[in-house]
Amino acid sequence: MKIAVTGKGGVGKTTIAGTLARLFARDGHNVVAIDADPAMNLKFTLGIEKNPPPVAGLKDLIIERTGAYSENGIYKLNPRVDDILTRYGAKGPDGLILLVMGTIEKGGTGCVCPENALLRALLRHVLFKEDTVIIDMEAGIEHLGRGTAKGVDIMLTVIEPGMRSVETASRIKKLGEDIGISRILAVINKVTDTGTVKKIENKLDEIDLPLLGTIPHDQRLVEADIEGIAPLDADGWIGGEVGVYIRAIKEKITTKY
Repeated sequence: MKIAVTGKGGVGKTTIAGTLARLFARDGHNVVAIDADPAMNLKFTLGIEKNPPPVAGLKDLIIERTGAYSENGIYKLNPRVDDILTRYGAKGPDGLILLVMGTIEKGGTGCVCPENALLRALLRHVLFKEDTVIIDMEAGIEHLGRGTAKGVDIMLTVIEPGMRSVETASRIKKLGEDIGISRILAVINKVTDTGTVKKIENKLDEIDLPLLGTIPHDQRLVEADIEGIAPLDADGWIGGEVGVYIRAIKEKITTKY
């Protein structure tokens, strides 16, 4: 199962991505969790203390693999990437592996294309070769292209109660469809009342974005974040209401998709 999790900032996208990765790993899947968000905070929700080196910052490797910055300006669009996960992935709880893509500097001098070529080739390789992949995306889904999108089974868009979040989800849906992702689903997070959920559901129906599930607001998530504890490692969290809802979403993904 290959899942890209996206949504606007602050909706709980990273928390859900990391928790799903841990749940799949606990159930015996070989999980690669990919942090493709510039904030690079997925490690916290996975329970990993320190990020591995972001791949976008490995300049020597990028030059070696792509032949970048040569005098003729030519570089490889399909560089070798088959050893990068083993070399630069960090082992985490429940046997999962974390790979951090990193950010690409857009200002200053120099072409950013070789970095993009390596990241996209790496993501494409991991999606096609690994068993279960959970990607914590940024809203712009910039690491996904038409080639990598073929390896994504589900794009999960996280929404919080509010029209701005729904508008972001609508844009994400269009971006996903434009690059060929056919199964795009929504999760409503931080729910406090059912009336609001119904209004959001109506809006999702208007944009033809199926709702996979809802997750109630829980102050324990805030407390775990402040303490730097992964949600699944917080006392009693997985047995609580939020844990039940996220596991239900994971089971729906497993059984229906």
